[in-house]
Amino acid sequence: MTDLIEVRASNLSCLALDWAVGIADGRDLELSSAFRSRTCVVWCEPFVIKRDGYADFHDKTRRHWKPSIDWKNGGPLIDKYRGSAQHCPGLADDACYSGGPEGAGVWCYGPTALVAFCRGFVRYKLGETVQVPKELMP
Repeated sequence: MTDLIEVRASNLSCLALDWAVGIADGRDLELSSAFRSRTCVVWCEPFVIKRDGYADFHDKTRRHWKPSIDWKNGGPLIDKYRGSAQHCPGLADDACYSGGPEGAGVWCYGPTALVAFCRGFVRYKLGETVQVPKELMP
């Protein structure tokens, strides 16, 4: 995963959007073996097992990370960053929601509330264009 490409935050989708959201939120991410089937990015939460009061074993808990399609990942981000999303009737299906975090001067559009919020969040935290691993692009 060394080749990065620059993408507009408003054009991110699927795995590339999930990756960028994780980076914007400061998470340690990796591609799982399931990536071969292009299904998910994995969030790695470090933990330490202690014995007799001393660190004895370090590892990571790996969890699927799909904030742009899974409310159990994306919903807490909306709360954490006091974000919002709204439906915009009359717009095309791929841009019928707008969303972003509190303080964002510009919201982004998307086909769902989560995608719109995630794009707006990435734009607010990382800028109008972001670099993502090339192999994550659809």
